Amino acid sequence: MITIKGDYELDDDRTRVDTDVVWDFMATEAYWARWRERSDVEAQLAAAWRIVGVYEKSSGRMVGYARAISDGVSLAYLADVFVLGSARGNGLGKALVHEMIENGSGAKMRWMLHTSDAHGLYAQFGFGAPDSTYLERPSQR
Repeated sequence: MITIKGDYELDDDRTRVDTDVVWDFMATEAYWARWRERSDVEAQLAAAWRIVGVYEKSSGRMVGYARAISDGVSLAYLADVFVLGSARGNGLGKALVHEMIENGSGAKMRWMLHTSDAHGLYAQFGFGAPDSTYLERPSQR
């Protein structure tokens, strides 16, 4: 599925994903992922339930990415959402989250995520602090 946002397109075709762009961002800019090895990032990409990329229409260059894991029925987890610095300020982060959670087969699912710095973005899509029924075992890394 391709959605147009100005000079960019969002696409969930995983064959378009530029693994080098994802790896570079994860290894150098993502505070949440710098511990991962390239093989980890590639395994996560291969196992993802859904991936959405953002691409410049003129060049086809990938400038944004998000992946989700899911049971495909009721529950999904949004991860590794980013827009490269050169493309920020165009509403692409919001478009990327919208495409991932509002369009496609996950639109009615319960979504979860972790973030340290983008609460305002995700609040626009109904994300908030968990209720008292939610428990989590933190990473053992």
